[in-house]
Amino acid sequence: MNEFLTQEKSIYLQISEMLENDILRDILLEEERVPSTNELAKLYSINPATAAKGINILVDSGILYKKRGIGMFVTSGAKDMIKAKRKADFYDNYIVTLLREADALGISKKELADMIVKENPKNEYK
Repeated sequence: MNEFLTQEKSIYLQISEMLENDILRDILLEEERVPSTNELAKLYSINPATAAKGINILVDSGILYKKRGIGMFVTSGAKDMIKAKRKADFYDNYIVTLLREADALGISKKELADMIVKENPKNEYK
């Protein structure tokens, strides 16, 4: 967790996203303990309640679970859950918007595909 908090969005959302990013990057592995709310609060100089709110987002979505008296842990399959959620968000936030704008500008599907290939000639995305 080497990222820094910004003013762009709520701190608890950033905490949640940073934990997700660490899971995606295999910094936090499935079934591994995550930093406690107090550890996160100390690390980022934030209120423990704010850290807890960020963790609870991930608990509510099934990405983290609690072992009573031990702490919070990454759920098996969490990485796949995060990828699926982010792919859906990507589609909603980028693809739909892109297609609407392309339609408004009269850009054909072929022109749009050509633009993507031009930007990514070596097909660097899977």
